[in-house]
Order: sequence, then C-alpha cells, then structure tokens
Amino acid sequence: MTLMTFVYLIAGLVLLVAGAEVLVRGAAKLAAQFGIPPLVIGLTVVAFGTSAPETAVSVQSAFNGSGDLAIGNVIGSNIANVLLILGVTALVAPLIVSRQLIRLDVPIMIGASLVVYALAWDGQLSRLDGALLFAGVITYTVFLIYSSRKDKGGEDDEFAKEFGLDEPAKPYAWAVNLGLLLAGLALLVGGSNLLVDGAVQLARALGLSELVIGLTVIAIGTSLPELATSIIAAFKGERDIAVGNIVGSNIFNLLCVLGLASLVSPNAIPVAANALAFDFPVMIAVAFACLPIFFSGYRINRWEGLLFVAYYVAYTLYVVLFATGRPFAQSFGDAMIGYALPLTAITLVIIAGRAWHKQRGQEI
Repeated sequence: MTLMTFVYLIAGLVLLVAGAEVLVRGAAKLAAQFGIPPLVIGLTVVAFGTSAPETAVSVQSAFNGSGDLAIGNVIGSNIANVLLILGVTALVAPLIVSRQLIRLDVPIMIGASLVVYALAWDGQLSRLDGALLFAGVITYTVFLIYSSRKDKGGEDDEFAKEFGLDEPAKPYAWAVNLGLLLAGLALLVGGSNLLVDGAVQLARALGLSELVIGLTVIAIGTSLPELATSIIAAFKGERDIAVGNIVGSNIFNLLCVLGLASLVSPNAIPVAANALAFDFPVMIAVAFACLPIFFSGYRINRWEGLLFVAYYVAYTLYVVLFATGRPFAQSFGDAMIGYALPLTAITLVIIAGRAWHKQRGQEI
C-alpha cells in the first residue's frame, strides 16, 4: 500500500461530494427555468443528487467487474444513513417525523429492501433484476410528483428558498446552470474513478475483501452528502427534510443505484454469501427499526439517536473483526444477536405500544 492509495481515496471523496453539490445546484436551477415546481425538483433532482456519489461509485465498480464493491456500497450506505447519519442528526436536535413518512415512505423503503434481498437470493443481480429495480424507481418518482402536486403545503416555498429557485433568472443563466450540471457530472465521474481505484488497492493491501471496504470506508464516504444535508437541515429547523432526505436516499440507493449498476455490468453482479447471511438482514432490520422509533410521538429523540449510533459502531466493529479473522469475532456477534438485539426489539415494541395507545386516546 502506497501513499497514492490514500491520495486516490481522499481526492475521490472530495470530488464526489463537490460534484454532487454542483450537480444539484445546476440541475435544480436549470429545471426551475423550465417551469418545474420547486417541490418536484426537491423530490427528484435533490433526491438523485444526494445519491449521486453512490450511483457513480456503484456503476463504475460494476462496469469494472468489482461487483462486491457496488453491493457493499449500497448496503453499507443504507445502514450508515439510518444508524449513523440519522443518529448523529438526532443528537444535534430531536427530529420531527411526518405522518406521510410513516405511512408511505418507510414502508416503501422496507419493501424495496425485501425486494432487493429476494432478487439477490440466487447469488446474483442480473440485468433483468436491474431493469425491475429501475422500473421501480421510475414508478416511485412519478408517484411522488403526482402526490406532491395534489398536496404540497408549504414545502414548495421551503425548497425554493433552500436552492435559490425563487430568485429571478439572470441573462444567460441557463448556460451557467448547464455548465454547472456538466461540471458536476465530470467531477462525479472523475471522483468515482479515483475512489474505486483507491478502494481496490486498499482492500488488496489490507487483505480485506472489496465487500468489506464497500460496507465501511466507501459507504461512509459516499454518504457524506446525506450527512451534510441532514445536519444542516436540522440546524435550520427543517427537521422533516432531514429525515425525509435519509429515507428517500435509501429508496433511491436500492432501486436506482443497484438498478443502474446491474444494467451496466458486463455480467450479472455476484452477491457474496456472507452478505446474504448477515449484511442484507442487518439492512432490512435497520429499515424495520425505523417504524417503532418513528411512531414514538412522530419524533426521533436524542436517546434514540444515541442508540442508532451505538449500533452502527457495533456493526462496523463486527464487520472488521470478522473480516480480519479475529478469534472473538464470533463471540461478539453472538452477544449482539443473543442479547442486545432482542433487548432493543422489546424496547421498540414497548415504545410503539405506548405511542399507539396514546394516539388512540387522543382520537377518542
């Protein structure tokens, strides 16, 4: 392992984050000039934009034949988005959760997680699987646009203010915005190339699989836009956007990122047996864990955020211990599965039960 490995990793991450920001700004303003409502832009351009690093890295990895890196990036990003980013954001400020998120978006996230797991059960993701997933994200996006036009509330003004869409367009602004869009795409492509090359070199140097690197280093790196967006939104008091950004990103990761990666891959993307046995179930469990926590008064409290962060640390520690063949890795995993997880599950059920009884009492 050389110094250039770390240079590739750091430079790739910087280019990815910068590229996503430039892409979102340029595309959002360009879309606004064509008369597209700000909320629709927020639900489509911004959602795609925050998942752009995952898309660039997974598509590039799949195209280069590094399927494990593509799979690990998506699974790891979805786990990090909920446990790490949502947890850290809740520590900054307790988060408000909208009823629509509980009734629609979180169930869709859970459903998408289960669908991807079912498609990967045969040990691979084929082009047909990718086409089905990508059709899913198109359907989801069309539904979002349709429902947002029916009931947009005050979110339209919120998105317009956030991305400067309410400002009068200057002469030749379309050319500037188009230039930003193209520059963002170029940065994403260049950053993904560097990051994938650096990740492969790091995996080989440390004797780790590309799956482990994707689940940890790459997953955290490509989730930086979601982290920045959610924390800034929480500080500004836009706490609903902070939560919606995470859930929406996870849905796009599963349907759009994996869909595109499977479509461009020269061959079917192989899915490692240990990913099917452990990492996929963890991702699904994390998605299900959102429901009872979100039900507790439609807010995520600081102690719940701390619980999420603690579980992410435990998950990452287990992945690294297992990958490096540490003798106590199995004991650590058994302790997590046999003690910590059941205890947390009971706690979540109690929280959900109390919230349900409280809501029934208010309705009566």
